[in-house]
Amino acid sequence: PDLAGKVTFLSEMRDTAGLVMAAMGLDPVNHAFSDFEKAMARLKAATDSGQIRAFTGNEYANDLAVGNIAACVAWSGDIIQLQLDNPDLKFVVPAEGANLFSDNMLIPAKAAHKRNAEALMDYVYRPEVAAQIAAWVNYISPVTGAKAEMEKLDPDMANNELIFPSEKMLANTFQFKILNDEEDKAYQELFQKTIGA
Repeated sequence: PDLAGKVTFLSEMRDTAGLVMAAMGLDPVNHAFSDFEKAMARLKAATDSGQIRAFTGNEYANDLAVGNIAACVAWSGDIIQLQLDNPDLKFVVPAEGANLFSDNMLIPAKAAHKRNAEALMDYVYRPEVAAQIAAWVNYISPVTGAKAEMEKLDPDMANNELIFPSEKMLANTFQFKILNDEEDKAYQELFQKTIGA
């Protein structure tokens, strides 16, 4: 209640639903649709009561930077960027857990230039290149050895748990349930209805 109207959640279903479910003690990884419905009811109640100001993409960053909001569901890389101007901003992993997400490189099964794609992937996964990418995007690097390379580039960044999380932090993360196409449609429809999109 102290933050009523000063909180935003993400308009991305998995991020928002996962956190709400975890906060309710529901399993975001392995659950029934009825659990998702309970989470959406809780989210709607928070929205209807004025607790949640808005559902956003990463435009929350400006509102957070200028003080229009006091708390938000945020992506770690955005917070690292905002901390450059305001080191008092904090990224908190809730005790109940947080979403862990990843960007992925995939090669289509019938790719005409598969070897070229593999060469690019091999390059990107070299520790010295992965460290440079992590320094630029400010997101977790999955590459073994990238942290050691980052220590050469920027020791402070090498110690940033938002880029190189500790085992303790990772143990408190989850990835939202993998949905088939039919499930995804049902989840997205209810989520969009819930957030008023």
